[in-house]
Amino acid sequence: MSDANAEQARIAALLSQMTLEEKVGQLLQVPAGGGHVPELLRRAVSEGRIGSVINEVHVDTVNELQWLATRQSRLGIPLLVGRDVIHGFTTVFPIPLGQAASWNPALVTLGARVAAREAAAVGVNWTFSPMVDIGRDPRWGRVAEGYGEDPYLTGVMGAAAVRGYQGASLADVGSIAACAKHFAGYGASESGRDYNTTNIPENELRNVHLPPFKAAIDAGVATLMTSFSDLNGVPASANALLLTQILRDEWAFDGMVVSDWESIRQLAVHGFTANDRDSAFEAATAGVDMEMTSTTYADHLAALVRDGHVSMQRLDTMVSNVLRLKFRLGLFENPYTDASHFPEAACAEHLQAARDAAVESLVLLKNDHVAHEAVTAPVLPLALDRLSSLAVIGPLADDPHDQLGTWIFDGDAQYSVTTLQAIRAHCQAHGQADGGHGVAVHYARGVATTRSRDRAEFAEAVAVAERSDAVVLVLGEEAILSGEAHCRADVTLPGVQEELIAAIAATGKPVVLVLMAGRALAIERVVPHVQALVYAWHPGTMGGAAIADVLFGAASPSGKLPVTLPRVTGQIPMYYGHKHTGKPATHDTVVHIDDIEARAPQLSVGNTSFHLDVAHTPLFPFGYGLSYGTIEYANITTSHSTLTPDGSITVSADVINTGHRAADEVVQLYVRDVVGNVTRPVRELKAFEKVHLLPGERRLVRFTLTADHLAFYGRAMRRMTEPGQFHVWIGGSSTTDLRTEFVLSA
Repeated sequence: MSDANAEQARIAALLSQMTLEEKVGQLLQVPAGGGHVPELLRRAVSEGRIGSVINEVHVDTVNELQWLATRQSRLGIPLLVGRDVIHGFTTVFPIPLGQAASWNPALVTLGARVAAREAAAVGVNWTFSPMVDIGRDPRWGRVAEGYGEDPYLTGVMGAAAVRGYQGASLADVGSIAACAKHFAGYGASESGRDYNTTNIPENELRNVHLPPFKAAIDAGVATLMTSFSDLNGVPASANALLLTQILRDEWAFDGMVVSDWESIRQLAVHGFTANDRDSAFEAATAGVDMEMTSTTYADHLAALVRDGHVSMQRLDTMVSNVLRLKFRLGLFENPYTDASHFPEAACAEHLQAARDAAVESLVLLKNDHVAHEAVTAPVLPLALDRLSSLAVIGPLADDPHDQLGTWIFDGDAQYSVTTLQAIRAHCQAHGQADGGHGVAVHYARGVATTRSRDRAEFAEAVAVAERSDAVVLVLGEEAILSGEAHCRADVTLPGVQEELIAAIAATGKPVVLVLMAGRALAIERVVPHVQALVYAWHPGTMGGAAIADVLFGAASPSGKLPVTLPRVTGQIPMYYGHKHTGKPATHDTVVHIDDIEARAPQLSVGNTSFHLDVAHTPLFPFGYGLSYGTIEYANITTSHSTLTPDGSITVSADVINTGHRAADEVVQLYVRDVVGNVTRPVRELKAFEKVHLLPGERRLVRFTLTADHLAFYGRAMRRMTEPGQFHVWIGGSSTTDLRTEFVLSA
């Protein structure tokens, strides 16, 4: 008997013994007791009326719950134990958006693996991660949880996280089930407001928002979570197009689907159902297997089955999906957790992995040359032998909590290394190595918090800057300003931080700005005031150490933007993979509001798609990021001028480090389908590779494309390839101009 048949036989055997109430019980997830087992929960688990608990991280309590489920209940079915393990457990890695900036799937896998081990050590066997929603509106707080604006990059990183959480086998010690969320389209919430309506044409849904979920499923993700939002008038938790037609019929997904927190009960709040009974019916028949925390299934599903509104076959399918996961996790064989089988949380190995991830997540966006003793050189890396003193300013410079970012329920700030701590350690080590010539580090907060409007600490910060040779400003957003339900209408720097930057810049000292944030910020007004700019996202436990490594040149920055940085909030949504339109804006066609004469006649002839009051380009484009090398591209070629439907084509280019320092460069390949059955984006990322280049090294980088890479959903909502001309680019960002062409034949 095959493994699949054996698994199905075990499920069928259990189903044949289960009462209706026990079947419904498997579909219920309830909050745990937070370190103890309340009597009502004890009784329900012992009676086989609970399938999962959420938010229990005390290993003894988890083991007690599993004992009640497996030894006291009639059929001995173990529990799923869920927890939001988003970008680490005790050891916190950069937020997922920061991990995406590494463009290194192996680091994402390692981070998820570390998180899985630490979570599994306390009995957690299921995480609600990765989030693979496409985030093209940085006003939405949950962009911090995702991997950016691009379907391909998000799919690659989401799949990498799945592999890290789940390991080679779900049954292995240290593996936990992953959950791709939020299915689907949540990132398109109107106005970037959480839980809000999404209206997405099916063609865009299939071409942009669904591919990362398919990538997660292809990587073996065990579960999916529905979105809070409604999609084109049908809330995701009752959307049969998503949960049945696409997920089950088209993609043949055999895992489990869980609602988001109380999202089934909220169907009535949406105005989609009249009451909880109707909500339970709609969710169950659409395809939601397990209900998270609310009780519409507990209260009404058995009656719906008895009344014939929900078939027993449908109920058995839902229960089968839950049992299948429990079998695959090996919970029937080993429901208990022995903490001695796991490494210590925040051990040296885990902290080093977090540091490596943070280093590669940092994106160097600006690095001007400045004069020093008749020598002109980039501001970064900071040369300690040329400094006698360094100012470190900002409320995030020495905040061990806020550098961890959003969704860190189990993160422990006592393990954090802050930027100030790490800079002091670097300067002290340099002084010892230099025979006592140390670099004095002067610190001031400047403002109490990133949101503060009090300028009382400005004077101290300016004084600290004036008596220092250079300044490192660590500003941005506190962790609480991003994440679920923390959306912003204005994504400029909050509080009076822009004024602080201007005040420090007025001292004339070289200023390095390190921005910690959970989203893309609109910082056009800030950039001219600083000589160097490092985007650090929220970098996690070892973020300060990673920042110091980059500032002082122990590591070269290699991150690239996984999102577009707008100039101003009003440009949002702004993303590289937009459509061409019938009147695309160019540098030659845009007009600025200040250049329009008074009482000018109203004309539309020759106008294009742009805003009058801001440039039509982003501040920094998707895929952009500098290093301490100087990277150039040349000689793009294709192995053939024509790609056949069953063949392949190699696209290659030379990548050269003309600088004097080694560098890691993310080489990116983009394509454009010039004429399509439906209009296609101006560019689409199709491949990337991170390469290490020594000073002066030239590397030929090759990518292989097949017709499948060029497929898309057309007017008939079927995935198709279409003969015709394609443009292809290779370069260091989405704005590269190194281009060639090929033809896909019929």
